Amino acid sequence: MFNRLSDTHFEALRRIVGNEFVLTDPDSLKLASCDETEDLCFVPECVVRPRTAGEISEILRLASQEMIPVTPRGGGTGLSGGALPVHGGIVLLTDRLNEIIEIDRENLFATVEAGVITEAFQNAVEEQGLFYPPDPASRGSCFIGGNIAENSGGPRAVKYGVTKDWVYGLEVVLPTGEIISTGGKLLKNVAGYNLTQLFIGSEGTLGVVTKATLKLIAKPKFSIVLLAAYDDAFKACATVPALFRAGLVPSACEFIERDAMQMALRHLDRSLPNSDAAAQILIELDGNDDARLREEIELAGTVCDEGGDGGGGGGGAIDVILADSGQRVNEMWEVRRAVGEAVKAHSVYKEEDTVVPRASLPDLYVGVKEICLRRGVRSVCYGHAGDGNLHVNLLKDTMTDEEWTDKLPPTIVEIFEHCVRLGGTISGEHGIGWSQKPYLKLAMSEAEFSLMRSLKRTLDPQGILNPGKVFDM
Repeated sequence: MFNRLSDTHFEALRRIVGNEFVLTDPDSLKLASCDETEDLCFVPECVVRPRTAGEISEILRLASQEMIPVTPRGGGTGLSGGALPVHGGIVLLTDRLNEIIEIDRENLFATVEAGVITEAFQNAVEEQGLFYPPDPASRGSCFIGGNIAENSGGPRAVKYGVTKDWVYGLEVVLPTGEIISTGGKLLKNVAGYNLTQLFIGSEGTLGVVTKATLKLIAKPKFSIVLLAAYDDAFKACATVPALFRAGLVPSACEFIERDAMQMALRHLDRSLPNSDAAAQILIELDGNDDARLREEIELAGTVCDEGGDGGGGGGGAIDVILADSGQRVNEMWEVRRAVGEAVKAHSVYKEEDTVVPRASLPDLYVGVKEICLRRGVRSVCYGHAGDGNLHVNLLKDTMTDEEWTDKLPPTIVEIFEHCVRLGGTISGEHGIGWSQKPYLKLAMSEAEFSLMRSLKRTLDPQGILNPGKVFDM
């Protein structure tokens, strides 16, 4: 279907971006062949580092005319293989589109290029007393453009929403080379279809995001963290909806089971009380009224101890620890944020990004554990409990390669089927990309699937942009 790059193509690319920004050396190709998705590896023919939307337009026009696959890439932190060049061709690296163009304090918006690192942007706006809440685990290295492509979430999504809730405008280069601008600094806009939202979460298959207009808010003055330990993981999960029934809206609500906690602590060479507990919930509240915040955290502690009214279980914590100093809060968050890397360092693994309605989280957890026990696959679970988003890590441990290959796919299918029965879906924030393609139809109707393919064909008639991701043309 696709053509390989010829000398003529390489010459054209060098004319567009300059000799030094067309990379073919082994180190550059190796770096672009992998992301954070387990052990996947696909080597491109070259890596191109454009500086402007105009240069990207020329590259995509060339690729469309010559049937050359192009894979957009940001920070390379994806967990579903979404930025891997499975058909070779060109990796379009957006790291040079790294300017924070404007922080508009009057309207509380910012305009940034796609290659800006998320944490660098957050720090820049916080220096001005402002706040951009989306906080994916890889925020220190992931790019704003990649966050948009994946509709990234993170712990704060429970209160503040995911990336889509903060993007109000985009500059996008279409696969055919046209450059479009959508939305802007407008809190209301119903002039036609919402094209901005169409591109968010499209995983780089419909267009290359080059610039974004992002909403900001004032930074909350205070935050406080509570860590509640349980001797029963079901009780921990059931406490989460009880918090909301009590009228609380945490800025984060994270679930960490025993194995996940202990792996993180070993990884950091650190200790915390209650590390032998079956599960723990990390609850963060933020706001501008310190006295009100302390009342709310006291209520949260009561709910953890006793459960909330309205049924559904919860409560029964064996211990509740309050962290109200900045240092203690940071220490607890460092442990939570280390879980992913700790699991990765422990064993070959496969991470699934299940998500259900929040009140179904206890049933999701119990079902996952039952499935894994029956199939002989060890699982380690943690995640954004306030969103009903459970990261299920399936570990190879001491299995042979043959056992791992035989057991893994049916285990994943059964977990996803269980998730869908509970009203959930197969990915909350990691995307479909390459690794989850085989399971997508478990979560959607044929009509939905066909409509998405039609959209792809309309915007990318040659099928050259990030081919092989989400579904095949």
